[in-house]
Amino acid sequence: MPPPPSPALPPIQQVLAIMAALRAPDGCPWDREQSHQTLRWHAVEEVYELMDAIEAGDDGEMVEELGDLLLQVVFHAQLAQERGAYTFDDLCRRLVEKLVRRHPHVFGDVKVKDVDQVWANWEKIKQAEKTGSRHERKSGLDGIPVRLPALMKAQKLVKKAWKAGLAEAPAVRRPARSPNRLGAELFRLAEICHTNGWSAEELLLQETRRRERALRQLERKKERTDKPKQATSTRAGKPRRAA
Repeated sequence: MPPPPSPALPPIQQVLAIMAALRAPDGCPWDREQSHQTLRWHAVEEVYELMDAIEAGDDGEMVEELGDLLLQVVFHAQLAQERGAYTFDDLCRRLVEKLVRRHPHVFGDVKVKDVDQVWANWEKIKQAEKTGSRHERKSGLDGIPVRLPALMKAQKLVKKAWKAGLAEAPAVRRPARSPNRLGAELFRLAEICHTNGWSAEELLLQETRRRERALRQLERKKERTDKPKQATSTRAGKPRRAA
């Protein structure tokens, strides 16, 4: 039986050493059975538990839940290291590079006047990073996580559609009904779904998929319409050859 890591080690090194010991041939049978696939929902559960701790304002519970979330990262890194894919240090290096690259107003000489400009620069940098890779976002609607809960996914689609100019945002941000009234209406819709034996989650997911298909068709149509205009504009701007 291996001894626990030396307390003289930095805490993160102790965590990594424990994870390696749990996965060793003489380690924990449960940990040795796990894979990226079997662990994927554990991370989701830990995030929700962390949200509970944050909303309760419980610092002690936050420390506990943040540690559990870190464990998920360390676990996946250990699994990847065992198959020669990447290591925990690789994750950290990639994160450092990304944070520095996406904050040129902090680590470079770029000047920004407000948070909106920070976000605009972030999006441009992120788009440039993905260009030419298999993760390139060719559509303004790309980048919505498949596993998002239905209501979050629908709202994310609305936001992206507005930013891509595929739908018009309301001229006035103030809702026609109060947030409490809207919350009550959403709850009433959940009651109606339950009464009829329907899944509110699945119904909204189906509708969101339908709306996304329609928005993508609109986006492709706009691209086809804009191309002839751009070509005409380019031709019109070329100087004529002398006779």
